[in-house]
Amino acid sequence: MKKTIILLKLYLSDFKKQRKKIFLTVMAIAWGTVSIILLLAFGEGLKLQIERGSNSLGKGIVIVWGARTSKPFKGLPPGKYIQFKPEDIDFLKNRTDFIGEVGGEYLIWRSNVQYKDKMVDQQLAGVTPSYLDLRNFIPEMGGRFFNQEDMDFKRRVVFLGHKIAKDLFADESPIGKQIMIKGIPFTVIGVMVDKNQTNMYSGPDNEKVIIPLTTFQTLIGRLYLSNIIYKPKKVEYSESAQKELYRIFGGKYKFDPEDKQALSVWDTIENQKIMRNILLGIQIFLGIIGGLTLLVAGVGVANIMYVTVRRRTKEIGVKMALGAKAKYILWEFIFESVSISFIGGALGFLISGIIIKILRGINIENEALIFLGKPTLSVNIALATVIVLGMIAFWSGFFPSRKAAKINPAESLRYE
Repeated sequence: MKKTIILLKLYLSDFKKQRKKIFLTVMAIAWGTVSIILLLAFGEGLKLQIERGSNSLGKGIVIVWGARTSKPFKGLPPGKYIQFKPEDIDFLKNRTDFIGEVGGEYLIWRSNVQYKDKMVDQQLAGVTPSYLDLRNFIPEMGGRFFNQEDMDFKRRVVFLGHKIAKDLFADESPIGKQIMIKGIPFTVIGVMVDKNQTNMYSGPDNEKVIIPLTTFQTLIGRLYLSNIIYKPKKVEYSESAQKELYRIFGGKYKFDPEDKQALSVWDTIENQKIMRNILLGIQIFLGIIGGLTLLVAGVGVANIMYVTVRRRTKEIGVKMALGAKAKYILWEFIFESVSISFIGGALGFLISGIIIKILRGINIENEALIFLGKPTLSVNIALATVIVLGMIAFWSGFFPSRKAAKINPAESLRYE
């Protein structure tokens, strides 16, 4: 305790003598801390925004379209066109242990939709209830997505994309209202939550009009599905599930299971892995830039410590001549270095927190800026900054203090 008080008194005494230099160094450390935190926070915000946009399509799903075979199989020539039927949904789900939920979809790119005197021409989709989870068709408060009973009874119910609901109803609540689809009345049972969607295969979900698959089939009379979507039971089952997909449909539609051209497959799981690695690389790059800025400030701390050692050479020599141990001298200067860095770091954290809070409170409408996301200060970022700051603080004081600890008392007394 006494040693700590002595160190503190010496530090305060030295601070008064070098107020300007120490102030500038503290500000440099604060600026370096702000730089590394903001760069990492913007990287984290970008990562979260891209993940949200990617997952809005559906997390861990695989979209499958029918295509043309490229290999002959059991006497059949190549070029056979594969088309899925509604019964293929259960056919696929019941024949493998690797695939969990399966859904199917009908699509019409343009369909007339009317409410009172307002009319839009938008995409009409007929899907299974499993799309609630598979494709994140999450309803806003007060509404719902259609269920199996709606499917079984082919009910004329409709679930609207967020933008379509705004275009038709403006500020009026759509739930329970009737709209006309191709001249046939449908009851609105839900509105999709607003999506910031970066991944899509048939246009943004916000602009879709969605009805039960069986109702679509009755209304339009289409036989073949536009696509099938499935989700592996576990992420690690992705590759096995895809092999099962080709084996099961190869057996039913008579094509070679090794013919990858027979089906068009979009594995979002693999895409999400690649994107996570890219975003991690961006974060590391931004962290290095911020770390180098902080390192420059650390050099300033080291310079002050070297100046302090040179100025107090005679004082150090007297202490050692009177019996002060080298480790006492060593930790005296390390304490000064760490304390300067701590003050600068704390100030940097405070400034960063204020800036991030201000930026997160700004309502951004520009699409490019929305895509970049808002800076996010996570526990990992704070921890990484503290570790970098601590290492720089320690080594900035270690080398000057080691020099001080090696001073020869006899020679130091002649030093002016």
